[in-house]
Amino acid sequence: MDQIKLPLYVKLSLVSLLLALWLYGLFIGQYLLLPLGFAVLISILLRPVEARLMKWKVPRVPAILLSILIAIIVLGGVMFFISSQVQNFIQDLPTIKKNINTLVTQVQQWVRQQLHVSQHQQQQVVAQAKEKATGEIGTVAGGALSIIGSSLSNITLIPIYTFLFMYYRELLRTFVIRLFHKKHNDKVVEVISEVRFIIQHYIAGLLLENSCVAVLNAIGLFIIGAPYAILLSIVGAILNLIPYIGGLIAVFLISFITYTNTGEVSKLIWSVVIFLVVQFIDNNFIYPRIIGSKVKLNALVCIVGVIVAGSLAGIGGMFLSIPFIAICKTIFDRVDELKPWGMLLGDDFAALHEPRKRRKIEEQDKN
Repeated sequence: MDQIKLPLYVKLSLVSLLLALWLYGLFIGQYLLLPLGFAVLISILLRPVEARLMKWKVPRVPAILLSILIAIIVLGGVMFFISSQVQNFIQDLPTIKKNINTLVTQVQQWVRQQLHVSQHQQQQVVAQAKEKATGEIGTVAGGALSIIGSSLSNITLIPIYTFLFMYYRELLRTFVIRLFHKKHNDKVVEVISEVRFIIQHYIAGLLLENSCVAVLNAIGLFIIGAPYAILLSIVGAILNLIPYIGGLIAVFLISFITYTNTGEVSKLIWSVVIFLVVQFIDNNFIYPRIIGSKVKLNALVCIVGVIVAGSLAGIGGMFLSIPFIAICKTIFDRVDELKPWGMLLGDDFAALHEPRKRRKIEEQDKN
């Protein structure tokens, strides 16, 4: 049967429609898809732990349960440590509030002197803002409670989904392989293996990289005598998991908390310098050596992907965006019709010159 050739404008319309429907489906189904996405990643990450336990003659189901239990204990220990640091931070809130009030007074004086806006006018603007904010507190609080409730339910679902993905792993793998014609079996198996490799090594490398970043930030903040050095370094490392945008949020948060606790401009400046130096070390030494070329994604795709995922599914979507894009690139690189899309997602400029090299070789062969 002859293939139907559609005009370009029809193809573009269909692609745009499918993309819009796909994004809308992600937005509507985020509370189902987010825990499923995290469960898929965790199940692949825990596969080596399960395999090691089974080598020690542990039956398969107990090995899966023990793997998940180990992950919960590790994550719970980290959360307990962070919560203990947060309690110390809460005890110093009166000092922070006092320093913030001092900062606001200084800003008001600067506005009055430089912009010639009287303090009475500034207070009126602040009062109007407070009144408007007070009217929206109920809505915000209701939304926050809804988000917290859904997040808690998602957290409880993730271990269940993880167990089921690990238990039915071979069934799901066989299902994906049989979706395609037998002649494509080798390529499908190769893609599945590479996706698993990327997730295991990329995410494990990412965790190791950010642990190094947290240690370096903590050392720097300890040297300048910044309060909550461990808490701020951990928060900065967690935010660093969100590509590009997370780093900007982290530097603002760390410098703001440092200043509001100490009230010293010098420590604010030093905290920014320390964070920028650590980012330079991370980008030029730590990241290339730990993660290297496992996932080559260009910055434009990463930033757009993180922003779109954040607008659709919040912080959870931001964390899942880069692994998802990496998986898409792996699939695109293995399908001839989708290789241009894989090149678009990647950061390999050498691939741009391959067609030219082929043409030169063909011309030389003809001559």
